[in-house]
Amino acid sequence: MRLAFVLFKYFPYGGLQRDMLRIALECQQRGCQIEVYTLSWQGTAPEGFVVHELAIRRTRNHARYHAFSRALQPLFAAHKIDGVVGFNKMPGLDVYYAADPCFAERMATQKNWLTRKGARNRLFRRFEESVFAPSKQTQVLMISPQQLRVYRRHYGTPEKRLHLLPPGIMRDRMAPPDAVARRAAFRQELGLRETDRLVLTLGSGFRVKGVDRSLRALAALAPEIRACTRYIAIGQDNPRPFFKLARRLGCAGQFEILPGRDDVPRFLLGADLLLHPAYYENTGTVLLEAMVAGLPVLTTDTCGYAFHVQKALAGRVVPSPFQQRVLDRELACMLTSPERDQWSSNGVAYGRTQDLYRMPQLAADIIVQTVQGLKR
Repeated sequence: MRLAFVLFKYFPYGGLQRDMLRIALECQQRGCQIEVYTLSWQGTAPEGFVVHELAIRRTRNHARYHAFSRALQPLFAAHKIDGVVGFNKMPGLDVYYAADPCFAERMATQKNWLTRKGARNRLFRRFEESVFAPSKQTQVLMISPQQLRVYRRHYGTPEKRLHLLPPGIMRDRMAPPDAVARRAAFRQELGLRETDRLVLTLGSGFRVKGVDRSLRALAALAPEIRACTRYIAIGQDNPRPFFKLARRLGCAGQFEILPGRDDVPRFLLGADLLLHPAYYENTGTVLLEAMVAGLPVLTTDTCGYAFHVQKALAGRVVPSPFQQRVLDRELACMLTSPERDQWSSNGVAYGRTQDLYRMPQLAADIIVQTVQGLKR
């Protein structure tokens, strides 16, 4: 079985990209030949993968995406592709992995009518309809119960085409037996004292992740708390606007940005709080990764997985509509609260009892079954 895995861009530390890689590897283990079609690939491809990097140049991104989509069908025919798995919405997909929230909902609730008429947004709406419209046949791998309901409300997609998957975090995020010793060694490496507090944000796309909100909350801390608080954001984005904001707010001395990296579990064990006040987030896998490592979480209810934080009693969730003063108050509270150990142990226990790890395996099962059905 020859499968095409399609996405606009691949870089090693994006959430969608990591999910794509893990699902593709699972399909490969089932005997499938994996061919990746993309506009940009950063890093080394796994052994056995064939990566087709299409050199398409356009002035605007949405025009480039459109040209990319149109270029794929002749390639699929030439390469004798049996099934197409997409990680961005576009026409011609047999299976779509729904990592992104509903575009129609965002346009209806966040954009004015003039913006909705723009060429970019009209293209993205057409691409979304090509996947979710009732007349289409694309099987959709859903990872957010909330978004499943939103898509059905906008498009009336038949339920039989929507497959809700459990989360798929990696088991190496779970707190190991020697977590206390690893935490102490990591904090010593960073020069942190016992009384210091390390606040962490993980994930590419700092604007969507609410790093600006986090910086304002950091700046609002009482001077004696801020003096012993260090805030690190890890991910891929343009750092300049956030350094500029930190300087303006007077908290640049407590703020640091690191590029995406492979030793994230060390940071999860060594930090004191995951701060994730995202503007919107289809799921927020990092919330679960933090919880199972024993790291308390402060997030917003616009994250699809925020309900896990509440269910596990592993931190706090800021409700909508978002108010900066509420985040400020919750950050100060969580950094000084004696409940930290309880939030930590609750998250670890939740990770040991809940189904949080099987997404790639179940996704691969559905992909293979779907493509087998196409070949009959």
